[in-house]
This record gives sequence, C-alpha cells and structure tokens, in this order.
Amino acid sequence: MNLARALGKHRPRVEGDRELEILEATLATLGEVGYDRLTMDAVATRAKASKATLYRRWSSKANLVVDALAHSKGPHEFPDTGSLRGDLEAGFCGMGGLTDPDAVAVFSSVLTAIQRDPEFAEQFRARFVAEKLALSRAPWERAKARGELRDDIDLDLIEPALAGIVLHRVFVMGQLPDEDLITRVLDQIILPAAGVDPTRD
Repeated sequence: MNLARALGKHRPRVEGDRELEILEATLATLGEVGYDRLTMDAVATRAKASKATLYRRWSSKANLVVDALAHSKGPHEFPDTGSLRGDLEAGFCGMGGLTDPDAVAVFSSVLTAIQRDPEFAEQFRARFVAEKLALSRAPWERAKARGELRDDIDLDLIEPALAGIVLHRVFVMGQLPDEDLITRVLDQIILPAAGVDPTRD
C-alpha cells in the first residue's frame, strides 16, 4: 500500500466544531475580500489551520465556499408569526437577512462568483439554491393556506420580488437597506401586489 495513502487513513477528519470554525472563517474572508481574492491559504490562516487540513475535507475553493454558505448563520426558516407581513419582516430584518451588512457583502461576492466560476455556479445552484428557495417559499405557502393572498397570485413571480427590489437599491443605487426600507417595500409594493392589506397584521 502507498505510504502516503496509509498515513492518510489515520489523519483526523475535519468535523464538528473545527469544521464550523473553518466554515465561519471562509464566510468572513469571503465578505472581506470577495470570491476572486479568496484563497485556501487565506482561509487556513484565518482559521489557524493548515492548507492540507482544508484539502482533506474540501477538494476546491468552490466546494469550500458552497459548504460555508450552506452552513451560514442566516435564517434557515421564516418564523410563523401568523401573518405574511410579520413572517417577511422577521425573516428579512434579522441576522442573515437583507439588513445584515455581512450577509449583503457575502451575497455580493456570490454574484461575482456565479458569473466567473462555472464550478462554483454549478455547485451553488445544485446544493444551495433549491433548499433556500423552499425555505423562502414557506411564508407564502402559509399565507396562501390562511387565505391571505389573492386567488390568481403567481408565487414564482412574487416570492423573490422583495429581495430583488432591495438588492437593486443596494448594488445599483448604493443604498444600504434597513428595516424602514424593508417595511416600505412590503407595505407599498409586495403586500398590495399579493392582495394583502398591509394594515392587517
């Protein structure tokens, strides 16, 4: 048996708290320098690990970054507050939401990576997007079940509209989002378009 392979069998796996530390270091580095400038060396230094440790667990930068995004601290579920307005406010205004500067910085890096790295784009869409879409669809499905929405609503169109409007203001107009912006977009655009009375919570 090859000696390196034999020794490799006895190397400790990267898992548990150590894995989370590396993933958190990856997100922090991603938010600071962007995807293009992120390197395995930079993440290893920040996580106080060796580059070999990272490569034992992740075969590439794309693989590492997608794992980090999948394990991020963003809202994994939209809380059920009893109303669509309450659900969307709680989900988009908390940690990992549209008012979180760190989350917005990471998202900006992701947009760049999707355009420039085919491996990242493929893994991101396969391993991250589908799950997040299902979670972001949940408050709309609950609202539909409660009878809040108009009957002819197209959820595929309306569900991503809030994020689209806010992120347009971030990346095109340079306006950092806050809770007031989220609320105004909800009350003046999203909820009326969905047939929901914004004064009813």
